[in-house]
Amino acid sequence: MPKRVDHAERRTEIGEALVRVAGRHGLHAVGMRDVAAEAGVSLRLVQYYFQTKEKLLLFGLELLAERFGERVSARVRAAGNGPGPRAMVEALLMAALPTDDESRTFHHLYTSYAVLAVNDPALAAQPFIKNPDAAEDALTDLLRKAQEAALLEPGVDARLEASGLLAMSAGLGTSILVGQRSPESATVILDHHLNRVFRTGEGSCHE
Repeated sequence: MPKRVDHAERRTEIGEALVRVAGRHGLHAVGMRDVAAEAGVSLRLVQYYFQTKEKLLLFGLELLAERFGERVSARVRAAGNGPGPRAMVEALLMAALPTDDESRTFHHLYTSYAVLAVNDPALAAQPFIKNPDAAEDALTDLLRKAQEAALLEPGVDARLEASGLLAMSAGLGTSILVGQRSPESATVILDHHLNRVFRTGEGSCHE
């Protein structure tokens, strides 16, 4: 009896192959043939699951977003039982910093997607825009809960601070990636700005 093919698993394997190849050579240099070779399957099979390179790239983006969610969850678990709002905020911001091979690949490729999306309508479609908005909404919600618990400095605008902190985290990530600063330096900067938002004594960034 022929083995039943798990199509979702096969798509994920191909998507992970895209991430690996793009992490080594850059997203702009990756073709469907390269991904097929990395995954150990035929080009025809890659084209069966992803009819165009754009569809393959969009799936890769969704895979990266899923992996990012897993990194955030791991940091939240590492913060112990019942982590407070600041620990949750730190988990979200720190997970995006390129501090190891996996997070360097994540930041490199996510930034590459953003650059490619400037001139590619398919990549600029809703799947790309949706995830940053979701992160901003989640961070805003965390800050509002902290505000309700009187953990923030007076007059903080949760939405403005969330958008600013996410932009700062992204910029710091790029500065680490290009060697401008170290992960430790970026952590100090994030900690400084969180100290400005949270009341004194609410904790600090840590690895």
